[in-house]
Amino acid sequence: MRLIIHDLPPDDAAPSFPPDETSLVIPAVGPKAPCLGCFGCWLKTPGKCVLKDRIKDMGKYLSSCNELIVITKCIYGGFSPDVKNVIDRSISYILPFFRNVEHMQHHVPRYQQRFRMRVFAYNTSQLTDDERAIFGSYVKGVSINLNSADYSVVFLSNPGEVSI
Repeated sequence: MRLIIHDLPPDDAAPSFPPDETSLVIPAVGPKAPCLGCFGCWLKTPGKCVLKDRIKDMGKYLSSCNELIVITKCIYGGFSPDVKNVIDRSISYILPFFRNVEHMQHHVPRYQQRFRMRVFAYNTSQLTDDERAIFGSYVKGVSINLNSADYSVVFLSNPGEVSI
């Protein structure tokens, strides 16, 4: 399954994602609770968020996908707040323990399933090379933490350029 997380407004001239059997689309924009850092997804309901809203099953979705596509506005060297919220709520996908990867601490994977992560960052035409490198480093860290098999980053001027 291909999991698509995006922050595209519904009325934007950005690409639409028709529903099909091979993709699950999670719009990041819209009502959802922020991660409380309560550890409930690790202790009370392992692998599932204790908050009962539309993104409570993000850990399950990640555990069954073979490709994660993130479409986000690049803000201060990272994902947009809405996309970051969805990724934060995906923490049930990993365990609360840590391991050393490339001299950095990252979570231990809960599942053996690995996926390819592709990130499309839009509204980036004004970014400097250093800012692009910072965003790339951020995505690399997220991909390591989520135990993805590999990752890629594509910088776009506008969301209409997304081609998946």
